[in-house]
Amino acid sequence: MTTTNNSVNIDIDALVIGAGFGGVHQLYNLRNLGLTTKIFEAGSDFGGIWYWNCYPGARVDSDLPIYQLSMPQLYKGWNYKEKFPGWRELREYFHHVDKVLDLSKDVYFDSRVKEAVWDEKEHKWTVVTEDGKVARARFLMLCTGIGSKYYVPDFKGLSSFKGICHHTARWPQEGVDVKGKRVGVIGTGATGVQVIQEVAPDVSHLTVFQRTPNMALPMQQEQVTPEMQEKMKRDLYPVLFRRCRQTFGGFTYDLVQDKSALDVSPEERRVYWETLWEQGGFRFWLANYGDMFSNQKVNDECYAFWREKVRDRLKDEKMKEKLAPMVAPHPIGCKRPSLEQRYYEVYNQPNVTLVDISDTPIEEITPKGVKTKDGTEYEFDVLVLATGFDIVTGGITAIDVKGTDGKAIGDKWKTDGVHTYIGMSTATYPNMFFLYGPQGPTSFSNGPSCAELQSEWIVNCIKYMLDKGYTRIEADKEAEKQWRERVLSFNDQTLFPLAKSWYMGANIPGKKIEPLNFTGGIPFYTKFCNEVVNDGYRGFDFAK
Repeated sequence: MTTTNNSVNIDIDALVIGAGFGGVHQLYNLRNLGLTTKIFEAGSDFGGIWYWNCYPGARVDSDLPIYQLSMPQLYKGWNYKEKFPGWRELREYFHHVDKVLDLSKDVYFDSRVKEAVWDEKEHKWTVVTEDGKVARARFLMLCTGIGSKYYVPDFKGLSSFKGICHHTARWPQEGVDVKGKRVGVIGTGATGVQVIQEVAPDVSHLTVFQRTPNMALPMQQEQVTPEMQEKMKRDLYPVLFRRCRQTFGGFTYDLVQDKSALDVSPEERRVYWETLWEQGGFRFWLANYGDMFSNQKVNDECYAFWREKVRDRLKDEKMKEKLAPMVAPHPIGCKRPSLEQRYYEVYNQPNVTLVDISDTPIEEITPKGVKTKDGTEYEFDVLVLATGFDIVTGGITAIDVKGTDGKAIGDKWKTDGVHTYIGMSTATYPNMFFLYGPQGPTSFSNGPSCAELQSEWIVNCIKYMLDKGYTRIEADKEAEKQWRERVLSFNDQTLFPLAKSWYMGANIPGKKIEPLNFTGGIPFYTKFCNEVVNDGYRGFDFAK
């Protein structure tokens, strides 16, 4: 490694992009294979999305203990304080991971990658960052996560706003004082829900701009003690982490797959749903009857239960119809639900206004605030853009990645749709792997569960290459085509296409409408990936 005049020029075995769960897992395990491995990370610290997510109320929606890596050397020395940890605690966790696994020495922070070009003669990637760092690496690992490219709609006049304005994904690390301020929040996805319920008690007035109501579920947050966790580590952690590999979403609970919701009596369904509701988390979504995702009648019953629960918490009849309408705007569970703690109670406050932008769209951002199509101007001191992400694919396509044909992967996927082989590689981009990305179980799973199993598969594949003396691997185009067809086929058997959601890429203008995730669940996905290996890495071409 050479470093001169603050420049970096390195020649290594493997380069990992991103220092979240997938990135640190890759770094540790590739080093253990004897490969010289480095990370380029755009942020100034570990954590991936948890470096950038520091907006009010930011916390994870996977419950204890599964939102962590399953390595015993890590979890034995770590205790969370809450069942659903917040962003500060998650950063502390990553510092713990860094200390135990000795990672920092191999990480370049503040290093946003702008391009990666394949050299066919050398069987290597040349990767360049925005600040001029250059790496040549045999293997390129894209661990960019699903939410690394944030999205701001093309609002007219946005730059004219005189107050404080931030997207949730670029919230100032030092925070923003909203106490006693007039605050506007545009968007009611996961980040919007968390910001809204967190700031509502402190602001002078809160205005929420909602396009589609969020079918949020109760988090049921709890404080947890070290004593409780120490007992779980002895008796339960190994079992729970293994269990995560056996369930649809990589959680410790699973969908009911052996019977339809319609096979049981209304009373039995009600009792079961009440239990899921009280237990909280994603259970009403991912421990429900599996045919809620494929049977419209079952889905309607689930929605009716959810609607009743939410409307009971709202006082105003108009607010009930805006937040939990009698007619579902889309099948429940087919847009990603958020977890909430007091979200719906916010709308009972006299200092809260809800603006339905499906009725009165935002016309422009003014120096004072937001003006809607009906001519109303809402004035703010602070404007929060909870407008989401170019999710799943955006982190990859934001990089100018060029393979054997010289075409940028972003241009290719925009024209032809997303093509991957088993959600970890793609044809014409040799020696490049990605995890927790497109056409994997990604957005329907607990993040670390998906990242770990894919990372392990990739590391084992590279070990196979080292043992055989191969220097090049590339997904076969026909195998890639068949995997895409499988992803589309599984999705077509569900209700997901009926919802205009980021699951289908529908939140980004001009983005191709298609399933970005594999909807078959982690067990089926793992089985298929293992079959690929057992069949001599079927669908991959190797060279020396």
